[in-house]
Amino acid sequence: MEKEMELKYLKSLAKLYPSVAAASTEIINLQSVLNLPKGTEHFMTDLHGEYEQFFHVLKNGSGSVKKKINEEFGNTLSKKDKSGLATLIYYPELKVELVEKTEENLEDWYKITLHRLIQICKRVSSKYTRAKVRKMLPPDFAYVIEELITEKEELLDKEAYYNAIISTIIRVGSAREFIIALSNLIQRLAVDHIHIVGDIFDRGPGPHLIMDKLMSYHSVDIQWGNHDVVWMGAAAGHLACIANVIRVACRYGNLDMLEEGYGINLIPLANFATSVYGSDPCECFKIHYTPSEYNTSDLAWDLRIQKAISVIMFKLEGQIIRENPEFEMEDELFLDKLDLEKGTVKIRGKDYTLLDSRFPTVDPKDPYALTPEEAEVMERLQSAFLKCEKLQRHVRFLYTNGSLYKVFNGNLLYHGCVPLNNDGTFRKVRIFGKDYSGKALYDILEVYARKGYYSMDKEEKKKGRNILWYIWKNKNSPVYGKDRMTTFERYFVAEPETHVEQKNPYYAYLNEERVIDRILTEFGLDPENAHIVNGHMPVKVVKGETPIKCNGKLFIIDGGFSKAYQKVTGIAGYTLVYNSYGLLLVAHDPFVSVEEAVRTESDIHSQSMLVERTFQRLTVADTDAGKEIQERIHDLEELLHAYRSGEVTEKN
Repeated sequence: MEKEMELKYLKSLAKLYPSVAAASTEIINLQSVLNLPKGTEHFMTDLHGEYEQFFHVLKNGSGSVKKKINEEFGNTLSKKDKSGLATLIYYPELKVELVEKTEENLEDWYKITLHRLIQICKRVSSKYTRAKVRKMLPPDFAYVIEELITEKEELLDKEAYYNAIISTIIRVGSAREFIIALSNLIQRLAVDHIHIVGDIFDRGPGPHLIMDKLMSYHSVDIQWGNHDVVWMGAAAGHLACIANVIRVACRYGNLDMLEEGYGINLIPLANFATSVYGSDPCECFKIHYTPSEYNTSDLAWDLRIQKAISVIMFKLEGQIIRENPEFEMEDELFLDKLDLEKGTVKIRGKDYTLLDSRFPTVDPKDPYALTPEEAEVMERLQSAFLKCEKLQRHVRFLYTNGSLYKVFNGNLLYHGCVPLNNDGTFRKVRIFGKDYSGKALYDILEVYARKGYYSMDKEEKKKGRNILWYIWKNKNSPVYGKDRMTTFERYFVAEPETHVEQKNPYYAYLNEERVIDRILTEFGLDPENAHIVNGHMPVKVVKGETPIKCNGKLFIIDGGFSKAYQKVTGIAGYTLVYNSYGLLLVAHDPFVSVEEAVRTESDIHSQSMLVERTFQRLTVADTDAGKEIQERIHDLEELLHAYRSGEVTEKN
């Protein structure tokens, strides 16, 4: 039976490679790919909507572009010329525009610049097959670029040949567009694949712009963070998730992102907030904003909106908690514990004075019920989220290219933590009547997360949408990692003891090799030569924290892209680069602006640290893709044997 199945497969393969020559050629091609240097992987996490800094780090590949410039030109170019060339590659449109206004001999600048860009392009394309490079070429200049970056051994005077092409480009007035095309191509070729280890969404003003960029990138995967998952829930129409994303956007002065970025109509909510909380100072509902990025004339308006949506959110979450006792979140129910006459609330058995006791929409007899007006507002918001084509497109991309974890080239990637008990063992978590732990917990949560968006079964879809909310904030969620989310307490109670969010025991074991090895083994990796790449928890460099844990087996690379975190962390994010020579950790200083970077030719100041160097340069053969290619070669060799033994007949 097995032999029959094998023969059937070979006959199917023969349709693609109908002769000995065709199969042999493909084996040769695949074997040559295996010997190419491993492509550069770029790891980023916790972007939190900070699109300008993300774009810059993406453009420079966390120093990958600068490294190629240094390798190519060494000491033959000054530091200033290298910086100018790097800036040009990052922001070609802006840099060319600036040069055209200031450069006296523009033609000479074009010639020198084009020559340098072609040299860099040759270097960054050397890791790829010609076929792969050809796919990345800009259509308008594909043929010319291929001519310029392909070695022509048959030419006696190569320099004259290349000079003639470049002179023609300048003469016909295409130099500007050609420089831009080459620069963008170098950016693409410098990094083969990017990993986003969670939290594209949250505080910053441009998560939609980040998503647009990621969707245009040639190779990317995403490990969902809790802020991504709550947006996925909102896109699926889950009311509590919708309320959460609006509240967070409002708290950070980013309602424009919802209204202009996604076209979500907030007027019904704003009108409701004004009618109910118009005379309420809403003093507990601060707006965290950057003065240059927020119109303070909207402040009173936004405070009312924030309170209105927060109260609705507490009601909706209360309904879910009551309906799902196995979520074990009863200690996050507060509206039924209000004593508005005394102005107190009972939190975990103790009475606390409320900072704000104005709850006009909360019925003491049924505190978690929405008023008809609140229900109408949420119905309209739900419709807006479900019908927002751009949001749906972005979320489908998150589902298609994302997951709760990923195993890739010997690295385990996830946001948050693997839920553990106090003794370091995997925590058992009950999901709809069954217990799960370790990898199985991730897998079942992901199954339901996908059901929440895609399922046609009404009951399964409801469970899935509730799980999306659960992943956002539950103590047993792998991507949250704390015992509670103290949103209510931080708004309404002054005592700091009520604001404490206890981390999962996982974070106490980051340097315990036995625990980290157990996690790697659980996900099918060899602890001796594998790593964990972890996001979510800001690395407080100012307090002496380091992103390298467990003797280099685990990296926490959230250093704070978010401006809100940078005072705490002291830096503006860690990124990780994995190239053919090893693993490189990069720490970034805060990014000022694109204009400043172009004008001063200043790159993000970053510190690079080689954390693991390979004994010999890694090739494609050492990667997961290489293993697949080797399997393909084996299958083709079997096909060759079948042709030669007569089991499969060649086709003309």
